Amino acid sequence: MSLDRGFDALLQRVQHAEHALAVREQRAQRQWQRLQSTWRAAWTPGRILVVGLALGFASGRARPLRLAGESGVLGALRALGPLLATLDAVRAATAGTGDDDAPA
Repeated sequence: MSLDRGFDALLQRVQHAEHALAVREQRAQRQWQRLQSTWRAAWTPGRILVVGLALGFASGRARPLRLAGESGVLGALRALGPLLATLDAVRAATAGTGDDDAPA
């Protein structure tokens, strides 16, 4: 008999913990949704413009734009060239197969 009472007590504790977890999960989800909506509402076009200008200015001051050399814009274009060529080839290959979700 004591085993049954012990098992029932454990079962009741587990059910209580599951209920508490579900309540906390719902609360966290509500708080996340509230934060998300507040965050989106805070980003007005004017603020986006000001932040963009400030970040552009800061990055320009921290690392001036260099048009020559491996670490500059030309180096970035050289690094991205093969990637863009590969993506273009993949797009051409998939366009040629007719896999555009049209029934056969």
